[in-house]
Amino acid sequence: METYNSEKLVKYQIDNQEIIVGFATFKDAVNYAAHNKGNLVEVGFKGGNDNPQLTNEAELIDRKIHYFVEAGPEYRFIHSSDPEFRDFADQLQERKSELIEESPEEKYFANAEIEISEDPIIVLKNDEFESVTSRERSKYLKQANVYEIGVLKHIEA
Repeated sequence: METYNSEKLVKYQIDNQEIIVGFATFKDAVNYAAHNKGNLVEVGFKGGNDNPQLTNEAELIDRKIHYFVEAGPEYRFIHSSDPEFRDFADQLQERKSELIEESPEEKYFANAEIEISEDPIIVLKNDEFESVTSRERSKYLKQANVYEIGVLKHIEA
């Protein structure tokens, strides 16, 4: 059973290989690899570069996670699939409501910008909110090293 959204997958071609990234979960990548005769790999996008590199620095396969960002000890990136994301998103929505003095009805039916933005990432600096960004844009922030689970397929000639 396919659980991944093929439209959100990004494909890179290197020589006679195709690397597919953009999976919403580790399980989605496992399923994709199984159904498409591919192998799970860790892909790194380092120092603001969008060129994929095969690596195992973040140990995504061992940790069974699909996405991780390393941007120095003061930064933390919380992906929308992370368990703590919901808590941070709720806190941010409360702060926003207080700042713009929304009515009780507006607070309960608050807009869901963080939830509906494309694959949102909350960026913390020294454990304080800094910004919300997308998974794609996280590659270019703070000279970050972004690691994603991917599937490597050999292209038939």
